[in-house]
Amino acid sequence: MKPSETFSGFFTCSSRENHSQDSAGVVSDDTNPLGETTGDPPVSGPMAATRGVLAGMFGFREFRSGQEAVIGTLLEGRSALAVMPTGSGKTVLSDDGGLDLAVPRDRNGTFEPGIVPKGERRLEGFDERIVSLYARGMSVREIQGHLEEMYGVSVLPDLTSRVTDAVLEEVREWRHRPLDPVYPVVFFDALRVKIRDEGLVRNKAVYLALAITSEGDKEVLGLWIEQSEGAKFWLKVMNELQARGLQDILVAVVDGLAGFPDTIGTVFPRTAVQTCIVHLIRNSMSFVAWKDRRQVMPDLKAVYRAGTLDAAAARLDEFEARWGERYPAVAPAWRRAWEHVAPMFAFPPAIRKIIYTTNALESLHRSLRKIIKTRGSFPSDEAAAKLLFLAIRNAGIRWRRPVDWTAAKGQFAILFEDRFPGSAS
Repeated sequence: MKPSETFSGFFTCSSRENHSQDSAGVVSDDTNPLGETTGDPPVSGPMAATRGVLAGMFGFREFRSGQEAVIGTLLEGRSALAVMPTGSGKTVLSDDGGLDLAVPRDRNGTFEPGIVPKGERRLEGFDERIVSLYARGMSVREIQGHLEEMYGVSVLPDLTSRVTDAVLEEVREWRHRPLDPVYPVVFFDALRVKIRDEGLVRNKAVYLALAITSEGDKEVLGLWIEQSEGAKFWLKVMNELQARGLQDILVAVVDGLAGFPDTIGTVFPRTAVQTCIVHLIRNSMSFVAWKDRRQVMPDLKAVYRAGTLDAAAARLDEFEARWGERYPAVAPAWRRAWEHVAPMFAFPPAIRKIIYTTNALESLHRSLRKIIKTRGSFPSDEAAAKLLFLAIRNAGIRWRRPVDWTAAKGQFAILFEDRFPGSAS
């Protein structure tokens, strides 16, 4: 028997009352319940009983049309029941809040949504908004409350943590990226951050290196987290920078840490190391009484504002003659650091204004402190590195070149000849 005959016999339904039946219990399908001739062969037994029940439940014409549709699908070699459409609902987070979606699907699971893929719970751009809020210092709980208030959607803290943790891979790539062979100026300094370590909150040092490229752009070379700030760890930093491709630093500006200049010279022997004058003045003023600071400050400024090294030494002698008896610790502190105060006087004013202080890095520190000041402590070094990286990336958008870089670039090219990138050999 052909498939069409089998299903035609099954679905051509009629009731016992509307069909003729011979003495053997055979139902004749020559006429349907409407008195129309069908031309289907007669059936008997259980098939006849089934057809009679179905005809009693449905109108004949409606059932007949469904019969023909199903038979047509089967004859094409597909299972109609397997692809019968159903539906499911889900809510996705969007810019305008939660959206309830009715997603079509089939019983074989072959339907693939194109606009909102399977398993997707947030529309494109939502993760970036979470990361942006986190980069501006908001905690996971604060982000949860902000999204509830602004978008009317409830976001679990676990979701926010997973989204921000996705940045860690980017942090690792950034911290190990290749560097330029030469940087004209690099500033080194550290700031303090509270981080949990073995159940205790410790004050850890976050080391930063901020470089000025040959085009005058600022670039953070990396960040490193350690228990304390010391020359030993800075040696590790220098070796890492060298391993990443850095071959030479023309001028390194440091904060006066004991042993730091020697550490830099070990790895980059040709580098001129300049002590930050602002740090030196800050240290000097800690020995001066408040009532005398307005008189002492101009005399100290006269030292580093002198036109030549000899003139600066003369100004320091004058300062010691005037204030040495009352504040005997100040002048000796400058003399001990004089070897690394002197390099700036070998440069013209255009370069001297850039290298006499680590203010460029201090400005970055201020931006970072605004972000971390609302945090009691970080749960781990990775959490601190993640937030600081995002804050540095945001701060970089606002950075501008030094005002006098064009003049300074020409001076660097003359003074350092072939060491400066782009100089004639």
